Amino acid sequence: MTFLDHRVIAGDCRVLMPAQGPFDLILADPPYGDTSLAWDRRVDGWLRLACAALKPSGSLWVFGSLRSFMATAGQFTDAGLRYAQEIVWEKQNGSSFHADRFKRVHELVAQFYRADMPWSAVYNDVQTTPDATARTVRRKMRPPHTGRIDAGHYVSEDGGPRLMRSVIYARNCHGTAIHPTEKPSGLIEILIRTSSPQGGLVGDWFAGSGAAGEACRLAGRRYLGCEIDADMAELARGRIASVLPFTEGAQP
Repeated sequence: MTFLDHRVIAGDCRVLMPAQGPFDLILADPPYGDTSLAWDRRVDGWLRLACAALKPSGSLWVFGSLRSFMATAGQFTDAGLRYAQEIVWEKQNGSSFHADRFKRVHELVAQFYRADMPWSAVYNDVQTTPDATARTVRRKMRPPHTGRIDAGHYVSEDGGPRLMRSVIYARNCHGTAIHPTEKPSGLIEILIRTSSPQGGLVGDWFAGSGAAGEACRLAGRRYLGCEIDADMAELARGRIASVLPFTEGAQP
C-alpha cells in the first residue's frame, strides 16, 4: 500500500465523504454533546449520508456515551441503520461530571448496519483471545442471537482460543494525545480487523488525531479520514506517515 491508500482530507465530512465510498467500514467518533465545551456539539445529518456510503456488507462503529446514544437513537433508525452490538471500552482512569456519583472509566462503541441487509450478509471476522483456561476438551454451540439478528454458532475448545469479550481494557491516551478525545489505536484496530476485509476501505468521518489511520496501516486496510480542523488534519497525516514506510517510490 502507498501513501495514497492512507489519506486525511480537511473539511466537513457531510460534504466530502459521501462521494468517497462505498466503504467496507465506517468509523465515527463524533462529538457526544454531553458537555458545555464549545466544540462538543452534536453534528446533524451525517448518519443518513454514512449509511448510503456503506457497502451492503459494511457496518458502522460509533463511539459514544450512553447519554449520547439515548439522545440520538431515533436518528440511527431514521437514517436506515439497525443496531447490532456494542463493546465497552474500559480505561485505566477517566473523568467525571460535577453531578456524577461514580468516576467514569468507560465509553461505549456501538455497531450498526444497513437495515435493508440481513446481519448474515455483514462482514465479520470473529476475534479471539488465547487466554482460555485449559480443561477437558469440550465443543460448544452458541445459542441463536436475540432480536432480528440471524442465528449462528461459534465452535471453541476449552484451553484454546476463545471469543473476545465485549469489555475491552485499553489505556487511554492521557499524556500523549494530540487530540482532546483521542482513542487508543489498538482498540480501533480490533474493530477494523473484526469488521473489514484485508485491503478494504475504512472511512473515518471524524478523524481527529488519525488514530484510526494508524490502525489501518498496521492492519493492512486502506484508510480515508476526514477532519474539520485543518491543523489537526495535518497532524494526523504526519502521524499516519510515520507508522510504516510507504511503498518504495511513493511520495507523501
